[in-house]
Amino acid sequence: MTAKRSAAGAAVAALIAACASPLAGADVDPALNGEFIATSDGRWAKKNEIFYDNEATVVSTWTITSSCTHAYDCHGTVTSDQGWISDITYVSNMWIVVRTLEDWEPCPDGTAAPGKQVIKFYESEYEPEKYEGWDTATGPSGACGINKALFIEMPFTLVPK
Repeated sequence: MTAKRSAAGAAVAALIAACASPLAGADVDPALNGEFIATSDGRWAKKNEIFYDNEATVVSTWTITSSCTHAYDCHGTVTSDQGWISDITYVSNMWIVVRTLEDWEPCPDGTAAPGKQVIKFYESEYEPEKYEGWDTATGPSGACGINKALFIEMPFTLVPK
């Protein structure tokens, strides 16, 4: 009976260890580094959840430098050829870039409100070395005297240059 308990205990311990660290021993490093072509596709844009194909498609070159302490903790920097620099973080198999867009939402009185841009992307399941996701921008509720936030979402892709 003791041998059975020991064998069962060893099997349970092995199962727990396997579940606790699924990447243990695996050589996984999701860091992104290099030059990439970033595309936010305005043809499929949504404005406040309604398709709105009047947004411009934005294509830019990003230089990304990142490093990972382990497979779930990566941080770095994105430098765009459009003149901005932002942090990039890897969370739950998704890369996230957050930045402020100055004077993003034009108001009827000639002023403009800032916007918050969040770009989230993940590795494509079907195309190696391609990343896909969403580029969203949100204006603050109450901007321009309207008590409803402006929300624009476009499909996003990132491919090596």
